[in-house]
Amino acid sequence: MEKQSAEQVVEFAIGGMTCAACSTRLEKVLNRQPGMQANVNLAAERARVRLSGVGAEAVIAAVAKAGFSAAVVDAGTREREKAEKLRTYQRESRRFWIAVALSLPLVGQMLFMFGEHGMHNELPRWLQFALATPVQFWIGWRFYDGAWKALRGGGANMDVLVALGTSMAWGFSTVVTFLGLSEQHVYFEGGAAVITLVLLGKLLEARAKARTSEAIESLIRLRPKTARVERDGQWIELPVDALMPGDVFLVRPGESVPVDGEVIDGESSVDEAMLTGESMPVGKRSGDKVFAATANGSGSLRCRATGVGEQTLLAGIIRLVGEAQGSKAPVQRLADRISGIFVPVVCSIALVTFIGWWWQGGDFATALVNAVAVLVIACPCALGLATPTAIMVGTGQGARAGILVRNAEALERAEKIAVLALDKTGTLTAGQPQVTDLLPFGIGREEALQLAAALEHHSEHPLARAVIAAADGLELPAVSGFAATAGHGVGGEIGGRRLRLGAPDWLGLAGDGAVAALQGAGKTVIALAEIDGDEKVTHLLALIAIADALRPTSREAVARLRQRGIRVVMLTGDNPATAAAIAAQAGIDEFRAGILPGDKAAAVNALKADGGLVAMVGDGINDAPALAAADVSFAIGAGSDAAIEAADLTLIRNDLLGVADAIALSAATLGKIRQNLFFAFIYNVLGIPLAAFGFLSPVVAGAAMAMSSVSVVSNSLLLRRWRPEAGRRR
Repeated sequence: MEKQSAEQVVEFAIGGMTCAACSTRLEKVLNRQPGMQANVNLAAERARVRLSGVGAEAVIAAVAKAGFSAAVVDAGTREREKAEKLRTYQRESRRFWIAVALSLPLVGQMLFMFGEHGMHNELPRWLQFALATPVQFWIGWRFYDGAWKALRGGGANMDVLVALGTSMAWGFSTVVTFLGLSEQHVYFEGGAAVITLVLLGKLLEARAKARTSEAIESLIRLRPKTARVERDGQWIELPVDALMPGDVFLVRPGESVPVDGEVIDGESSVDEAMLTGESMPVGKRSGDKVFAATANGSGSLRCRATGVGEQTLLAGIIRLVGEAQGSKAPVQRLADRISGIFVPVVCSIALVTFIGWWWQGGDFATALVNAVAVLVIACPCALGLATPTAIMVGTGQGARAGILVRNAEALERAEKIAVLALDKTGTLTAGQPQVTDLLPFGIGREEALQLAAALEHHSEHPLARAVIAAADGLELPAVSGFAATAGHGVGGEIGGRRLRLGAPDWLGLAGDGAVAALQGAGKTVIALAEIDGDEKVTHLLALIAIADALRPTSREAVARLRQRGIRVVMLTGDNPATAAAIAAQAGIDEFRAGILPGDKAAAVNALKADGGLVAMVGDGINDAPALAAADVSFAIGAGSDAAIEAADLTLIRNDLLGVADAIALSAATLGKIRQNLFFAFIYNVLGIPLAAFGFLSPVVAGAAMAMSSVSVVSNSLLLRRWRPEAGRRR
């Protein structure tokens, strides 16, 4: 077997798991293997394994030894799984209806056995045996197979409980029948009914679980199959998979965009609701970005491909949603610990029940029936499905609303945020600064713009772009000796003059009246000055004021966050006067000004020292250290894979309201998880004692067990009603 030198994370499709005990045991088996760190998800039927020094073949072998099957997830896995699940569902459906046909006469006779002739109304016992045996060993073979694999792997699961309980009922009845003990009742109907009801529950559960992944399926269905591509001046139809970066493609009115790209020419509006949750179409023209699977409006767009295949934003979303749905929330740990010991404990309770009833009343049959009822009702399926089904639906709904969740842990932690640190530029503001004021001193306005734009020419800073945009159309002089000072500004020599452009404090203008007046209006001020050989300012040449307008929704978003009891803190590199003005406009009481980009992580750590869970909102790239330092991180405006990879939660839209929606989604999802866990626990807490004390027959216990899993999954599906608040739907 080839060894893997580098650490890697591989996702496997797992077959053969039937309950929480299965997933818990398999996770323990894999985590005991050298070089493996595994997370197994029952609802998604997936295992994500971090491998170090071993290959995927080792995982597949370990899974097989534990009694399950595994296959590496690839591009075709989802389609193969869908086809296999459909075949399995159809096969199990046929078997279920056969089981119904065989079990109905057995159960139906019970209605007549309470008449005046009592047991004389029952079917001949040889006929009961003939009807029950195929149900027990043909229809119910899946339980024996699963039980054997579990026991062989050193564990026990739901299949052990069902196989043990129904076999006891069938075995006792068979002995009574063939020994001719006519005065003793038989329980063929109990075992057959339990198997039939458990199959019904499994079929209903499979249908409900399929609906939990509808969100990701709908995203996959949106991907176009073909594209019109320019080749040698001709437009030809090609499969989307054949496109390469740089290819020019055409999007006609009403068509879907095939891959990510940049508009070369043409104008239109594009519906991006499937990515952002925003219902209003977005105008597109030359230079704008378009994304795969978004719907073009009435115009034609000629575009150049920038992201194809797995490099599209849509593919990144599908990948991220799939990973989140297969992850495990910390709240699941308690359920996992309980599931790991559940079956042995239940078997012990059933044994105690059997001995107690037999010793107390001397009735072997009654003792057996009550023990069987304990075994049947105690299935831990609902416990295993409580968390993952809610996570699957919640992350899917988030994706539809433009909220991408990296993992279940991030979704759980978002609800508990106490402090939210906000980057100013591009988060609270639109991220498109513009020059609003230019005050020259001793030179003309045009010359001041030329000198400033020349110094900023190679910078990607938002303030630099604003200066360059203001100088559009002007001829820029050459710069020599260029140097940048992080967090302060830039310098260089132009026409024999040594110049600096940057923060007023850097240039010795702290307390300047003109600077203070502009900053008090919420504007960022940079100064252009000439310096001498000693790096001292000799002449102030210009003051340039730049403003970045507050997003229309920022104040509403801050209000919603504060209503949740979240302390909102703005972090900015601006001076205190400008920061105070912007904070006041946004409704923020607390801010940290003058923070250099590299110091934002320290500011986040300082907030964490005060106690409580601290979240950070930024652009996902420039704020990466601060995002990494936060307990929960949000990246706003995902236009690239880099942004998607930067944070715990990524918001496709450039809108702070998305943070409030993400926290609301977290609260809704965690609420469903708590409800599900309560239902699952209370079901077993009440059901097992009732069965042990003889208040439940095996048939009723089987029905209750089957419905418990269905009820948990159905409750999770109610999350599909969740929608972002109306404030985002403008």
